[in-house]
Amino acid sequence: MLRECRRVFACFLIPAGLSNLCWAQKPLTWEEVRERFRMNNPALIAGRALIEESRAAEITAYLRPNPEFTATVDQINPFTPNPTAYTPFAQTLPFVSTTYLHERQHKRELRRDSARLATQISTTDQADLERQLTFNLRDAFIRTLQAKSVLQLARENLGYYDHVIDVNRERFKAGDISRADLMRVELQRVQFESDLVNAEVNLRTAKIALLALMNERLPVDAFDITGDFDFHESSLRLEDARRAALEARPDLQSATTAIEKAQTDNRLAWANGSADPTFGVDVARNPPIQAYVGFSVTVPLRIFDKNQGEKARTSIEIGRSERLREAVLAGIYRDVDSAYASVESVRTLLRPYRDNYLPQATEIRDTVSFAYQNGGASLLEFLDAQKSYRDVQLNYRNLIGSYLSAVNQLNLAVGREVIP
Repeated sequence: MLRECRRVFACFLIPAGLSNLCWAQKPLTWEEVRERFRMNNPALIAGRALIEESRAAEITAYLRPNPEFTATVDQINPFTPNPTAYTPFAQTLPFVSTTYLHERQHKRELRRDSARLATQISTTDQADLERQLTFNLRDAFIRTLQAKSVLQLARENLGYYDHVIDVNRERFKAGDISRADLMRVELQRVQFESDLVNAEVNLRTAKIALLALMNERLPVDAFDITGDFDFHESSLRLEDARRAALEARPDLQSATTAIEKAQTDNRLAWANGSADPTFGVDVARNPPIQAYVGFSVTVPLRIFDKNQGEKARTSIEIGRSERLREAVLAGIYRDVDSAYASVESVRTLLRPYRDNYLPQATEIRDTVSFAYQNGGASLLEFLDAQKSYRDVQLNYRNLIGSYLSAVNQLNLAVGREVIP
């Protein structure tokens, strides 16, 4: 009975385990990788907390001054010689007053506007941080796709060459080739085995780097990605890329907002140089008068301190912010132009590979292999054709990786994805 229960229990557990394993090994797309990165990356989480802190500072900046309350009991006489004839509180003077500072020249509104602009800068700074970290993530994603493609090529080359070895062993048995030629053919397999081992190590290393950026603790063997590892023609013009960068770059938006904030802070500095009156109301009783009400206004005389230092500092900050924006703008044009040139140069190299070199390398390998198997080509020609095919295929995949990296650099320079 116990044995039957164990079998039934295992029947339920095994499918569940296989289901979890399949879910863990499901390849992730770029969108899924990016979403997990946004949810788990500590730097992005800390940046979002900083934005919330800045929004909380807006509340503080817009608070009104607190009124002040004063209560006084004066002229208490506890030292009377005849307490039965005279009470100590007979001449007591109670005094109650309230004062309130009135801020002039929109100081409170200017503080609020300055805090809001600071929050806006924090938001665009967070977007700029995400832009840069996403570039690193995309670069790791591309290197992983490239490693997968190279690994697939290594397996295909090894499988093809094993088939060639099998054919040549049959030829050796039939007496068509010598044992020395067969050994030279088998010895060439070491290169393909080495390519396979190196490709497996490179893929594992790329996955580890990608998992680290995602802040995931998945086993490397249970993690995989999928994506299009190829290059496509694009009609994007340099002028369009520049225009998109001016609209999308968050660091340029931060620099523009910094100028506006500096101007607001300058207006606030001038407002803080003005005098704010303090209004007061008091109620008291002064024997023999029963009660009275009084009013007061206190105005500081801004003779020496007129907030001159802050006025000068904020004025200088406006000019400094404008120069920083010009530097950011020049850097954007430089980044976009450089990245665009890189994309076009790699495309120029990829086109002949795709249209000419790959078909030629495949045709030469198959033709020389067929000729060698039928005695129409030498062993040296056969090995050279195998090496040429391997080199062309590997160079093509490396160029695709370079192209995707250049596209990633262009998207980083523009500030958004202009080439998928």
